[in-house]
Amino acid sequence: MMPRHGGTEPQPNPAPYTIHPSSTTFQTGNPITVVIKGPDYRGVLLEARSGSDSKAIGTWQTPPSDTKFLACSGNQQGAITHANTNIKNNSTIYTWIPPATAKNVVFMATVAQQRTVFWVHVKSSTLTSGE
Repeated sequence: MMPRHGGTEPQPNPAPYTIHPSSTTFQTGNPITVVIKGPDYRGVLLEARSGSDSKAIGTWQTPPSDTKFLACSGNQQGAITHANTNIKNNSTIYTWIPPATAKNVVFMATVAQQRTVFWVHVKSSTLTSGE
């Protein structure tokens, strides 16, 4: 989840961002909305992971304006990333569809305020299966 900006390191201080899913539980096929709260940002890479697995799981619905799908772990809709450097903010809502195989899920993001100012491994709290 490291940007390929060449020669730039992530910020060492804690991220000013938090990831807020719409629920603490999920059910297969029922959408979960996700918001990244904090200062305006220009770049993002957002995915869902199960437990300690580093593979993206589930699928994202139609990306919000100024974002697009990113193929991840063989899934064409496995992640969301920025389509440009237009500002994204607390009103940018991402929608994720849980797969049948998930038990516990964490949303993980890289968030960039600008090309050289970014944070990696910004995590949500853990969501558990409600099935």
